[in-house]
Formats: sequence, structure tokens, C-alpha cells
Amino acid sequence: MNPIVQTPRLILRQAQLGDAEPIARYLNDFGVAGNLARVPFPYHLSDAKAWLRTRVPNLPVEETNFTIDLPGEGLAGHVGFHRGPQGPIIGYWLGRPFWDRGIMTEAVRASLEWFFAASTADTVYSGVYHFNAASLAIQMRLGFTETGRSSLLCLARGAEVEHIDTELTRARFQQNRDPVLRPEIAERDIWKARDK
Repeated sequence: MNPIVQTPRLILRQAQLGDAEPIARYLNDFGVAGNLARVPFPYHLSDAKAWLRTRVPNLPVEETNFTIDLPGEGLAGHVGFHRGPQGPIIGYWLGRPFWDRGIMTEAVRASLEWFFAASTADTVYSGVYHFNAASLAIQMRLGFTETGRSSLLCLARGAEVEHIDTELTRARFQQNRDPVLRPEIAERDIWKARDK
């Protein structure tokens, strides 16, 4: 499955090998990498290329990732899903030049809307390191609820860090729903995902 999701301002698309340079540039910023669990610091072009090689076509819904493209400005960040011990986990990052513009809220909302339409999962899990108030605010705005605290390894920091665990149920997301998808694009890819 290779979905493309459009919002009024963004295109969420599959990562491409040509994305390696901006990915490496934005993730080689401790202000970004230090908020993520699975990203080392420093982050090199070779790290980006190695990760991009894992982005093969037709991954399952629970392993789908989107590059956040801002028309006229290019790659701004990333939002994606991976399998966790309790179920699907959503994670995301945004390059520093794009902070404080509402981009991540729009991208996460659109990717969740796509995910719940394309999968049968009832809950998506996530969380933030205790110091990442901006990311927690995005999650609270979208209906996530705090479920507890844990410790989670942060590769960039080389340490276990206090983590605020969160989850979002399908029902809660639908209650707070503020659709951002452009239906003519989204429906095509949602049905493709359901047919797989």
C-alpha cells in the first residue's frame, strides 16, 4: 500500500530515496532527535539512507509512514505507524524551520483519520518524553488520553527517559473529529488499504 493523503496545506506521501538529505539535515538537530526514541544523534546521511531502504512498497497499515510535504517548501517532517506490544503506535517529528505553524497537528490528524479508516484497530498508542510539552499538546488536542508513565530509551540521549504514555481510541477520535482529508484523494487510498 502506497497511500497519499492531502490536507488543505499538506501532502502526506511515501518516503523516497531523494528525501535522504532533508531527513538527515532535520534529524541532525538535537532539538528534534532528542525528543524521539529511535533516532540516534548525531544523525548522518547514511542513517537516512539506511532507514529509507526499509520503506518498501505495500507495507501493512500498521507500518505505514508518511513524509510531510509542504508544497512550495518541501519535506517538513514525518508521521508514521509501527507495531508495538499493545498495538499500533504513532510517532512523528517536524524539522525546526516548520515549528509553531500548526503543521504537525494537521498531519497527525490526517494520518489518524486515514489509519482508522484503513484498519480495524480500535486504539492507537503514543506518548512523549516528559519535557516535550508541544507534542503532548498536539496529542491532547486530538483526543489522546494519558494512561501512565514509563521509562523509554532515547537513542539521541543515550539514556532511559521518563515517558508519558498515551492512547487514542477510535470512538474518542470520532467524537473529536475535525476532518482534514480531501475526500477525492483519501477515499481511493482507504479502499486500496482495506482490500489488502
